[in-house]
Amino acid sequence: MILHKGEALFRQGDSCQNLYKVKSGLFKVTRLHENGNMVLFNLLYPGETVPHHSLISPKEAHGTAVAMMRSEVEVIPAAEWYRELREEPDKVMEIALLLQEKVRFMQTRIDHLTVGSPGERMELLTRWLNEYSYGAQLTDLLTQEEIGQLIGVRRETVNRLLRNPG
Repeated sequence: MILHKGEALFRQGDSCQNLYKVKSGLFKVTRLHENGNMVLFNLLYPGETVPHHSLISPKEAHGTAVAMMRSEVEVIPAAEWYRELREEPDKVMEIALLLQEKVRFMQTRIDHLTVGSPGERMELLTRWLNEYSYGAQLTDLLTQEEIGQLIGVRRETVNRLLRNPG
């Protein structure tokens, strides 16, 4: 399945009748809180099978995944996934490796948040995204507000960093 920039792969609260293997592209995952705050809390990249919280058992989608660029995913019916999980013991190791990779990604993201200056954090995010963005600029993929959420600063600080990167 091909999704274009701005199209949703799944939406917060969906029953997750399918899982998805990201073949190419990037997705941002946002969550709308009861108080109306929208928070960007995850990025999905090639090689991942998602939603992560439904890899072992079904659960409604925790957030909304939106394509940041043209992206391709393999659709995996959830019933088939869970049947294979019961019938093929090696599948459990595959899931463990997927989750381990995501934990390592999250550790890297936490490391990026604890680096000294906002400029250094912006540089680390830019370098990481460049690995998957096929040359697209950071600001073509994320809003200043989203960049700020990912590097732990206010939108105004992101704006200043974009104008004066040094």
